[in-house]
Formats: sequence, structure tokens, C-alpha cells
Amino acid sequence: MNNTIIQFDIDKMVKQIEIFDRQLLRLRRERAYTSLSEHDFLFKEMAKRLVDRLADIRRNFSMALDVGCHNGFVAKEIKHLPNEKIDILVQTDFSSKMAADSKNKTGITSIVADEEYLPFRDSTFDLIISCASLHHVNDLPGSLIQIKRALKPDGVFLAALFGSSTLSELRQAWLVAESAKTDGVSPRVSPFIDLREAAGLLQRAGFALPVADSDTLTVTYQNPIKLMTDLRGMGESNIMVDRQRTPTRRDTLKAVSQAYTKLFGNNQGIVPATFQIIYLTGWSPGKNQPKPLSPGSATERLANVLEVDEYSTGEKVQP
Repeated sequence: MNNTIIQFDIDKMVKQIEIFDRQLLRLRRERAYTSLSEHDFLFKEMAKRLVDRLADIRRNFSMALDVGCHNGFVAKEIKHLPNEKIDILVQTDFSSKMAADSKNKTGITSIVADEEYLPFRDSTFDLIISCASLHHVNDLPGSLIQIKRALKPDGVFLAALFGSSTLSELRQAWLVAESAKTDGVSPRVSPFIDLREAAGLLQRAGFALPVADSDTLTVTYQNPIKLMTDLRGMGESNIMVDRQRTPTRRDTLKAVSQAYTKLFGNNQGIVPATFQIIYLTGWSPGKNQPKPLSPGSATERLANVLEVDEYSTGEKVQP
């Protein structure tokens, strides 16, 4: 495979919508890479669950891509799979320091690439996997289309990203605190994709057999400040374009912590943090894939399969 990186003049590209400051995201990852291993427990758990799903697919892959590799937590989990499962794995990250760190830690080829502008030819990979990365792209449908194009026919796409219930407690605490301390509220917690929309986005991007499901992980903290420290250490602090640009006042931060603890803390002051993880599975269309049957083509009645009585519409059911 040619590892030449295609350079894009992103400033000249027209974006349909810009919710996230991608250059700030790059800077946050650049700063986080040295200490990410101290805060990446959530990423590791997401990677483990995602790779478990990969292990359930009874197929080997000659060429695979990890989009948004961070410090290589997906590659580390993949190493636990049988050696023949994946012949060649390529990693990408938006941050050059993250990509270099991942290569050093895993020994696997890592290149710098933006999830919004993937520099790969059509039909290059038979597996593309992404963990904890796609929730910060401005054009998720566009990124999914690029991923589908980079897959060979009948190739597999697996992803894990944060869902709409993620950090719901922190979102509410900021709302309460800023409403009391300032004249208005500002965006503090990123908007995340809703589970009901996820499979539809895969279908719109051209994936066959799209599936979306979710897990909810609840992490407990001694106080809300420790949660915010973890988010900063993960490179997941606020990158909203419409964020407040001035430093947060100390009394506002204290009010956030107090509101969080009052609303969600237990008797010892321990607070929960909710992380909804959405898992996406899709297949690049292929000739030999199973196709859904047309309506009315069933040869067996559902009532017979379920071993229950069947009644016509409007017929009175006898007790």
C-alpha cells in the first residue's frame, strides 16, 4: 500500500456546517498525548467492546484501517485476536503527535489524516474501524460516505462514538450554574448523535445491512472537578465553535460543581457521569450479501412460528 499522505487545503474547502473547531481539536489532542494513558480508561473500554464485535464476524481481513487511533488502544485490542484475522492494519489520527505515539507503542503504520478528508482511494480496505473519534466531525454523513467509498465491495465498517445521553449530568449542571451566575448560558457540552438517527445515517451513506445499538457506561467520581480533569486529559473538553472564548470565572466553576453534586451526588458527594456509546455496523454493498425478502413473500405464518393463536382484525377475542 502506498502510504503517501495527500495534503488538503482545508481552508479552501467549503463546509456545509461547522459545529466543532477542528483546529482546536488538533491542539487539544497534541496537548493530551503525553498523559493520555492516565485518562484513557473509557477509550480502552470502548475499544475492547468494539473489537469483541469484530471478533464475532467470521471473516479474515487483508487490509484494515483504524480511523482516529489516538494512542493505539484499538490496535492493542486487535493484537489479542488470532494472527490471521487482519493481515495489514493502518492507523490514522488528526494529531501528528498522537499518530507518532501510536506507531511507537504498537509498531503499526500510523499516518496523519483528518477524519473529514480521508486520503485513500476507493475500494482500498475490507475493514474500517473507528473508536471514539467520529463524534467530533462536522459532517458525519460526509465522513461516512468517504469511509464507504474506501471500502471494498462487501467490506465491513465498525465504529463506536458517543451518543446523545453522554454527559447529560454535566450539561444540566452547567445550565443551572450559568443561569444563576451570568446573564445567559453558552455551549459547554458537545451535541452528540441520537441512536434513532444513527442507522439512518449509515443507510444514507450507502451502507448495506446498517445496524446501530448502544451501551450506557456510568463512571463515578469523587467530585465533578475530577470528571472535568479527565475530559481535559482525554482531549475531550469543549471545542464548540460557539463556545465562550473568555476564561471561566472561578465562582462559576464552583457553582457548576455545587449544582452537579446537589442534583446527582449521593450522601458522600460521589457523582455519576453517563457515557452513552453508540455502535455502528455497516457493509459496503456486495453481490453475495443477503437481501431482504419482498413484502408478502413469506411462506410461513408468524403465528405458527411463535405458536400463538391468530385473530383477524376486528374479530372479537374470546377470553
